[in-house]
Amino acid sequence: MTIRNLDKAFAPTSVALIGATPRPGSVGAKVLANLHSAGFKGPIWTVNPKYPSIDGERCFPSIKDLPDAPDLAIIATPPEAVPGLIGELGEKGTRAAVVLTAGIEEGNGLMQAMLDAARPYTLRIIGPNCFGIFLPHIGLNASFSHISPRPGRLALLSQSGAIASSIIDWAGNHAIGFSKIITLGNMGDVDVGDCLNQLATDRDTTAILMYLETVPHGRKFMSAARAASRAKPIVVVKAGRHAAAAKAALTHTGAISGADAVADAAFRRAGLLRVGQIEQLFDAAETLTRLKPTKSRRVAIVTNGGGVGVLAVDQLMDEGGVLAELSPETIEELDKVMPPTWSRTNPMDLIGDAPPERYVAATEAALADPNVDALLVLNCPTALSSADGAAEAVISTVKADRARHPYPKPVLTCWLGGETVMKARERLRAAGVATFLSPSDAIRSVGYLTDWHKAQALLMRTPPSLPDDFTWDAERARAVMVKAAEEGRSVLTEPEAKEVLAAFGIPIVKTVIARTIEEVEETARELLRDHKAVVVKLLSAEITHKSDVGGVVLNLSTPEEAVNAVRIITKRVERSRPDAHIEGFTVQPMIRRTAAHELIVGIGNDPLFGPTIVFGAGGTAVEVIADSATGLPPLDRNLARDLIEQTRISRLLDGYRDIPPADMNALELSLIRLSQMAVDLPSITSLDINPLLASSDGVVALDARVAFDPKQVHKSGPNRDMAIRPYPSGWDSTADLASGASVILRPLMPTDVHLYPEFLGKLSPEDIRMRFLAPLKTLPEEMIARLTQIDYARDMAFVALDPESGELLGVSRLAADPDHVEAEYAVTVRSDMKGRGIGWLLMKQIIEYAAADGIERLYGVILPENHTMLSMCRELGFVAVSSPEADGLRHVVIHLEAPASEEEAEASVGSQRPRLIPS
Repeated sequence: MTIRNLDKAFAPTSVALIGATPRPGSVGAKVLANLHSAGFKGPIWTVNPKYPSIDGERCFPSIKDLPDAPDLAIIATPPEAVPGLIGELGEKGTRAAVVLTAGIEEGNGLMQAMLDAARPYTLRIIGPNCFGIFLPHIGLNASFSHISPRPGRLALLSQSGAIASSIIDWAGNHAIGFSKIITLGNMGDVDVGDCLNQLATDRDTTAILMYLETVPHGRKFMSAARAASRAKPIVVVKAGRHAAAAKAALTHTGAISGADAVADAAFRRAGLLRVGQIEQLFDAAETLTRLKPTKSRRVAIVTNGGGVGVLAVDQLMDEGGVLAELSPETIEELDKVMPPTWSRTNPMDLIGDAPPERYVAATEAALADPNVDALLVLNCPTALSSADGAAEAVISTVKADRARHPYPKPVLTCWLGGETVMKARERLRAAGVATFLSPSDAIRSVGYLTDWHKAQALLMRTPPSLPDDFTWDAERARAVMVKAAEEGRSVLTEPEAKEVLAAFGIPIVKTVIARTIEEVEETARELLRDHKAVVVKLLSAEITHKSDVGGVVLNLSTPEEAVNAVRIITKRVERSRPDAHIEGFTVQPMIRRTAAHELIVGIGNDPLFGPTIVFGAGGTAVEVIADSATGLPPLDRNLARDLIEQTRISRLLDGYRDIPPADMNALELSLIRLSQMAVDLPSITSLDINPLLASSDGVVALDARVAFDPKQVHKSGPNRDMAIRPYPSGWDSTADLASGASVILRPLMPTDVHLYPEFLGKLSPEDIRMRFLAPLKTLPEEMIARLTQIDYARDMAFVALDPESGELLGVSRLAADPDHVEAEYAVTVRSDMKGRGIGWLLMKQIIEYAAADGIERLYGVILPENHTMLSMCRELGFVAVSSPEADGLRHVVIHLEAPASEEEAEASVGSQRPRLIPS
């Protein structure tokens, strides 16, 4: 379940409090007081067999005695009673409950008993062990909070009741309101992903704030977060960034906290903005709900105090921003209206006696300067100027600029001081101008704008095509692990690991196994004919980190030195690991590349988000250097480059002084190939290539380690543990038209964005109106990007292509609801290609896919004059139903036969060979 019946919790018309009591200081008494004082208009019933009435109103002895089924029940009773009460509520007709009660755990069986009682009725449970929920717009405070939040446009999801209480208190002092506050507690049923799905379409919410300690279902969370972040900003604080804090989080709600680097990667991939502190949630929300994101941080600063301007510059530099260089035209223009003592540079110091007119002139000039991306306006209270007047000047200028430009430059303000400037701040905020308490908060918020731009670009990014020669052999790699599993092993030897890498096209150094000292000598002699030196390494299935026991000897220039290395390694192993069996040794050429960099790349496995890809500085000191970044597969070139650029070593890879840059194409492809390995080989639990040598001549894997789950070795991709579903290949086909011509049918790729301009250019205005239910002359670039950047976990699209020219002839698509029960379809065929059967083929393909994906109902919304589509739907088995939306539209629906199990659906929708297209 995801959003089933959540509307009853998020917009109830009646409420019942189970466990109400007049006893002072009790949870039941405080919740009842909050319910009555917040202004809820619907009936509030109380249930407790001990009291015939509470506060002069009737108290019902049991749930069955209630006059009607409440939309929402609040439970504050001893834990042993909760499962039975949930069953009674479900039988009564209630479909949502908030369980405040603590002590309901997996270990004592009460959690499962509660969920079992709810299941027959699809009754949704928020909690247990939660602080309650707040719906200020309808006057509902179903909590034991000491204060009620004011109405606003921000939604808050919190896994901690104490944090939520603190945020409500803090927000009240800063005039910040909320649309909804949901405390999640132990998330027995409703979790953060469910709430994101519900809030994504909530009209009262313009931004979502989250305090998280863990994510219980990584794949569902990613799908929900990616969908919601396309619609509105999401800002998250996650506890457990450091090991000690993560350990504390384990006991807070009894949940497991994932690795912070993986969580960070997931947030980036989902388009979320992560901040470090609670108070930064509101600054970020203030910024993102009032201002448009910006690509770069060239900031102009307007101030009436030179000192505060200098401090702002320092903060800007610390945050990685750029002080904009004012154009000569801007300075010349301001010289005409400013006093001779003004700064004539950025920061623009207007002098302490600055009247409103100077603020207007400076603000207008900065916004018009092409070198400026964002503007920070500061005001220090003085006896010679009016803080209110300066605020009104900025407000009028910003309003005029917004009227002139569809995408105005962001303006951030900070009126320093206390009581003197409170009215000015209120005026700025009321006018929709972002304002902050300190220059540092404002400067940091410029970073939020650029970070949000990056996050959305990452979410909507269009990757370039993969090379035509991008090939791999997953079966060859799988056979290596199957053989090792049959021998009772779960870790590959170095030669086996390199064979797996080679199967996926990752360059490796030639490695020869030598079982005896004589074979080592002969192999070294052979390799030294073509190389100046060789390397001898220990071969033991029981010792995977060879360097830890001195099992690697480098730079051996003669066969005799290689033989001596064997003796040295043998003595070291006998001394440090006498229990280990030495199977032999490996001999390989000593690779020397001028100015090469030692890197580590690999595959990890997170319990929450599944497979991960790691990149960073490698070598024997990898843990000490601690320079790495983590990403989620699948990757493309852009995502691979983004992963690389998160590390410090990326600056060296770009080249410096006389050191040429590394071959970034080869490095990106190596990460993409690892990503494909994570997709195709679900049995891999960890993989390290250390070092991966990178230089201007390319990359080569010098050493590798692969660990796997022997029970999973026969499984093929796509990896079901991936947080982001990969491109569903295996659905490619060629179909013949009645005319004898043929078309290629395949799933939409993000790279298909380049096909859209020509395709849209050949759609008539009438066909565009039929498709989008509105007369559009053109489609904005953002809309085209959204059409091609789909989330395969809940969306799908098929394209029909001309086999010769590759031109786009038609598109069919579906968008599933979060419950994955029903989906809306749409079909568009190029106007000059209509009547040839392309639309029929695309419709059949989308119906077949929807059934394979487990969707129960497929529906469409059609204009009544679209007779072709209505006729085709009738022939395909759709039936017309009354439209719940606008009058005049036609709704058609078809019921599908779903696969018998989730595994069957995965197999149907998956692929024998999924390609590396990230969604």
